[in-house]
Amino acid sequence: MSKKYEGLAHDIIEKLGGKKNITEGYHCQTRLRFKVFDESKIDIKGLESLDGVTKYIFNAGVHQIVIGTHVKDVFEEIEKIIDLDPTKEVQAEKKGPLTAIIEFVAGTFQPVIPALSGAGMVKAVLALLIVFQVISPESQTYYLLNMFADGVFFFLPIILAFTEAQKLRCNPILAASVAAMMMHPNWGALVTAGDPVKFFEIIPFTLATYTGSVIPILLVIFVQSYVEKFLNRVIPKSVELVFVPMLTFLVMGTLAFSVLGPIGSIIGGYLATFFTFLSINASWVPAVLIGGFLPIMVMFGLHNGVAPLGVMQMAELGYDSIFGPGCVCSNIAQATAAAVVAFRTKDKKLRQLATSGSITAYMGITEPVLYGVNLPKKYPLISAMIGGGLGGLYAGLTNTHRFATGSSGIPAILLYIGDDTMRFFWNIVIALIISAVSTAVLTYVLSFKFEKEANIPEMKEVILEDTLIISPIRGQIIPLSAVHDEAFASEALGKGFAIAPAEGKVVAPFDGKIAAIFPTKHAIGLVSETGVEILIHVGLNTVELNGKYFEALVEADEIVKKGQLILTFDLEKIQAAGYDTQVPIIVTNTPQYSSIETIGSGQTDCDEAILAVRV
Repeated sequence: MSKKYEGLAHDIIEKLGGKKNITEGYHCQTRLRFKVFDESKIDIKGLESLDGVTKYIFNAGVHQIVIGTHVKDVFEEIEKIIDLDPTKEVQAEKKGPLTAIIEFVAGTFQPVIPALSGAGMVKAVLALLIVFQVISPESQTYYLLNMFADGVFFFLPIILAFTEAQKLRCNPILAASVAAMMMHPNWGALVTAGDPVKFFEIIPFTLATYTGSVIPILLVIFVQSYVEKFLNRVIPKSVELVFVPMLTFLVMGTLAFSVLGPIGSIIGGYLATFFTFLSINASWVPAVLIGGFLPIMVMFGLHNGVAPLGVMQMAELGYDSIFGPGCVCSNIAQATAAAVVAFRTKDKKLRQLATSGSITAYMGITEPVLYGVNLPKKYPLISAMIGGGLGGLYAGLTNTHRFATGSSGIPAILLYIGDDTMRFFWNIVIALIISAVSTAVLTYVLSFKFEKEANIPEMKEVILEDTLIISPIRGQIIPLSAVHDEAFASEALGKGFAIAPAEGKVVAPFDGKIAAIFPTKHAIGLVSETGVEILIHVGLNTVELNGKYFEALVEADEIVKKGQLILTFDLEKIQAAGYDTQVPIIVTNTPQYSSIETIGSGQTDCDEAILAVRV
């Protein structure tokens, strides 16, 4: 599946300064994330020019490359090329406390999101089955489905222990094992019994339940990372396999039940009190802030530090009103803003990006439209922030909350169905309608001010005529059958001829319009006033150069005259790079003509008729 992204993976690594310059690489839902040795080796403009890359971002010491929903496929190809040692120590960069906290929280919680999302959707399906009385809460089906969904939340400390240990570069298996101690049925039995527990009759263990908790395990594994590193440093290598795990279990088991776990439980209790206070007294505040300012948070990476609050609230209270409602309102607003841009813009490339990106954003992934459409255009971003804030305000005032963690797109509305109520479901639907409608109206109104009408001449109806086409390049005429590429030589792409160029200049072979310019500038399409559509392809496989050695002198939809210089290329450097410089000139609408005949031979200049196209 990922094989088709092999070229893009190679190009990204090259623009990052080569595989030896990369110290760390991973990905989230839409972005590749890298750390490098030497930032001066990164070609930012080259990265952003790659076909498949939406945006380059540098934030919190991490080089982020926005790809889209297929980022996993691209990363799989990158992993085949770069060799990253997760245990390798790299030179620490100076970070502020806020940056360090956000990076730590993001690194811990991001890998867990797919599991939480999947479990959340199972909970949503279960809620639907109950609401519509398909199954009863007393049935075995309900019991089993609830087990499917609750497994992730019940054993969340073990999962978080594993991901946190990976982030802190300690042993994730040992970390998960320590978390398993805290969730052992024997400890649960002691908590249920309620009798005082003393370790060796000296150290008191505080009775507290840790299943489904978040704060206690974060504290425990944080301390474990230092304990484990200390033990690895002082214990001889010959016996560390036995004594490091043993002492880690003994030390951390004691600390977890006597000090760290209880402290975490107390902090969790305070968080629960805070969340309850917000829900009762100021439920609109988080929803408005997230709904209105989430795009800004995403740009600066702050959302990674805020989103886990929703997970913590759910762990403490069983629902999320902090992050979920505002997030889904913001995402729907961004999607709607991009959809309106697609409707209003005259730019074909932007329309395509906005259309596909808005569909993705309605499903909960907004980075492609944020960086590719809304942020560059500015006015749709402002509209989306206002619309998201208004939707968030309604969701907050109605104290809307979700009962499971999942995506933040249209499918997420199922997460607002409780076991016995549809109230929150209808509230979030109304909130999303408010977000979408207000955003659409604002974006549409502002588009009249900010969307410039493209100055595209009105095209009259084209009646095909016999046409003589001059050579667009000076050089030696070659039959198409002699081109060193099967697709061109077989005339599968259309009839025409080829040129072995004597210089790096391409001119318009007739009066007409530029139909398309490839992003890599190695190929250009034109249509004549008489209806002939041709493709000029400079070199073979030169798409791999990614525009290097090419310069386009015209733009798409531009009107050109016969003999006008439209493209230049460095012939010698392309040859030196090992590429065949044959230039096929193809009539792409060949089936519309009765005959296409090459009437020239040998050396040709740019003013000689070479191809006769007859209706």
